[in-house]
Amino acid sequence: MCDLVARTGRHQQRYEAGCRLVAGCIPYRYRSVDCGDSTDEKIIEVLMINSTSGPGLLFPKGGWENDETVDEAAIREAIEEAGVKGDIKGLLGHYDFKSKTHQDEFCPEGLCKAAMFALLVKEELKSWPEQSIRERSWLTIPEAIESCRHPWMREALVDGFLKWHSENMGEENASPDQS
Repeated sequence: MCDLVARTGRHQQRYEAGCRLVAGCIPYRYRSVDCGDSTDEKIIEVLMINSTSGPGLLFPKGGWENDETVDEAAIREAIEEAGVKGDIKGLLGHYDFKSKTHQDEFCPEGLCKAAMFALLVKEELKSWPEQSIRERSWLTIPEAIESCRHPWMREALVDGFLKWHSENMGEENASPDQS
């Protein structure tokens, strides 16, 4: 049983100019692959979770609430939905999308603006709040691009994460233990 509980409800939800504000992340890790010649190559994998409303995979994301910063919200969503803890390494960008399932009095059209972050995973939890409805999958970048349910999440991966990673990879790989 998980001691953590997922937040529910909309009473603390942030809105801006008719859009629901959302925070999310692309959780990632490095995995060593044996190249067969006594050397290892590190490949990057991203963590995706199943959608509860149809086929395809997602990155953890959810409403940004009034009592937290945007990066605290992204970290909370990673714990609640994917059962991972880690360090925010960078803002990937802001992505607009329309939610079919989250239309309310403050946002009748379901317009959302998501702040997406790169999250270096440090720990995978054995139990987490949404484990009964979520499965997590570690994927290579090409697998993740193919599996992504929403075009805006694919854009966050390709135009946000991959660009960010290529610009910051040297710094991070030189000192992987620094936060």
